[in-house]
Amino acid sequence: MTERPTTPRITPVDLAADRSPDSVDPELAEILAGALTHDGTPLNIFGALARHPKLLKRFNLLGGFLLNKGLLPARERELVILRIGWNAKAVYEFGQHTIIGREAGVTDEEISALTKAPDDHPWSADDAALIAISDELSDDDCVTDATWGILATRWSEAELVELLIVAGFYRLVSGFLNSAGVQLDKGVPGFPD
Repeated sequence: MTERPTTPRITPVDLAADRSPDSVDPELAEILAGALTHDGTPLNIFGALARHPKLLKRFNLLGGFLLNKGLLPARERELVILRIGWNAKAVYEFGQHTIIGREAGVTDEEISALTKAPDDHPWSADDAALIAISDELSDDDCVTDATWGILATRWSEAELVELLIVAGFYRLVSGFLNSAGVQLDKGVPGFPD
């Protein structure tokens, strides 16, 4: 595994510190005003992505859709995101989605279990299939016939599309976070012990 940067490689945009109020890009200010914040400052992921404002705007559209308007139940979506984050060793992703996952009903025991072998926890068959899709896409970028067969008994084709996109989107996010050296926001947990 490649060692993760311990300092930012891309410094998050801080509109107040980076520019005088007269020179702030109004479109970027509007995008960041709608981003999730910590104490009024956009989360580090959004600050780093803000170095490319047009991409950030479109990133927020897809990410916001997956988190707020998708077909998947929040708990199941978060199981996939957390496992993808763990597989990528993306502490920022895992930490942010630990918070979101708890709000969606993922227990601390389950969050911890997502960092271990699937057989180490008594997952339901449905949850085990979500872990399998996450692992298989992380390992080989293709879901096995066996896992697909299990998933297809529960999820519609539209939901299956969304499961694949959620896993892929958060693999992309994890790679960005790791490579850009995006640091944890204040108060966000890292990996469980």
